[in-house]
Amino acid sequence: MLENLDLQLLKARDEAELDRLSQAVREVGFLKIIHTGISAARVMQVIEMYRAFFVLPEATKSAVDMARTGSNRGWGGGQSEQVDPKANPDYKQVFDCGYELSPDHPVHARNLSVYATNLWPDAPKGFREEIQLYFHEASAVAMEVLRAIAHVVGQDAAAFDAAFDPPMALLRGNYYPERPAWAGARDFGIAAHTDYGCLTLLATDGVPGLEVKRADGTWDAVTTQPGEFVINFGEMLEFWTAGQVKATEHRVVGSADERLSVPLFFNPSYDTNVAPPGSGEVITAGAHLTRRYDETYVHLQNQNA
Repeated sequence: MLENLDLQLLKARDEAELDRLSQAVREVGFLKIIHTGISAARVMQVIEMYRAFFVLPEATKSAVDMARTGSNRGWGGGQSEQVDPKANPDYKQVFDCGYELSPDHPVHARNLSVYATNLWPDAPKGFREEIQLYFHEASAVAMEVLRAIAHVVGQDAAAFDAAFDPPMALLRGNYYPERPAWAGARDFGIAAHTDYGCLTLLATDGVPGLEVKRADGTWDAVTTQPGEFVINFGEMLEFWTAGQVKATEHRVVGSADERLSVPLFFNPSYDTNVAPPGSGEVITAGAHLTRRYDETYVHLQNQNA
């Protein structure tokens, strides 16, 4: 059972709520959060916009196929990702968009793939506007959660703020179809993995599917409703906080029901040093994330082979 925390109480620095947050980040690596300012109706509006895109003919979606790029922007068809090299490529479709730099931003000229130009489909109508708006809404929630986490790991509440200017944030729509009859032990909606970056804010359509690995090696199903968000933490935040925040393995096996989810992967700017404080090491956030993307996306695996 995941802690279900109230973002408004965390923003008010309620001691009891901060204690629950501290336990969740240190011992579990997963939690749920409510009262974010993003309503259930708003979540479903976004999910239905993604659904309208995913049901389009493949020939239409292929106009924004990320496989033709050197980045992870646009549509990824079935089995376009492989998060676990011991499993088959993941059985799902995705649509990725990320933070875009203005042409006059000093980092823009470096042409970094993590800040690549987004690819937007012509249909459904209003898709770009809807998804971009949600991107900013979700990013604001993620930043508030990070401020509370900074507090519980003994840092100034604004310790993370400068590091996320500009963020390497990626918003994704996941479409998990019904699990096919032919699926075997190595087939997953998304195989077991830890997230690569800092913080993930996940909205879902309420259909179960996410499972979190417990310390004893068993898997717990996570249930959540639209407007109630799941938060988990990635490898980057674990070593950036010297292990005070836990990155936990999770997966989606798939079931007889199709499922849509919308994770925001919220990560610091490319040049941020995310090595453990005081270690004397340098681990650049952008280099870490780029390496992990290159290992995961099938078209980037092939490109770098």
